[in-house]
Amino acid sequence: MVVNKRYYVSVHGRSVLEEQGATAYEWTIESTPEVAANLRHMLERIGEKEESSFAAYTYPWPDTPEDEVNSNFQSQIDEVYREIYRLGTKETREQLRRAGYGNSQAE
Repeated sequence: MVVNKRYYVSVHGRSVLEEQGATAYEWTIESTPEVAANLRHMLERIGEKEESSFAAYTYPWPDTPEDEVNSNFQSQIDEVYREIYRLGTKETREQLRRAGYGNSQAE
């Protein structure tokens, strides 16, 4: 039987940590270690999208419209917040609902 553990997530810091005081965090979730590792990977992908967005703005290519670059980045952010909502504690879900990320289907 796999027991969920509490993790502390920082989207800005791109971290998912077990220790509450280790660094600043925005959200609290409860999940298995495997699911927490998947969320870490999702956060890493946001960093990759950020870097590719920066490169697209620095070295614009005619075949990469700005809307497409923004859309790819935003879809990755939305995916992360949906996962945080799904795994979130009651308080995390309430905060995300107020921020417009919550939905009744994720519960």
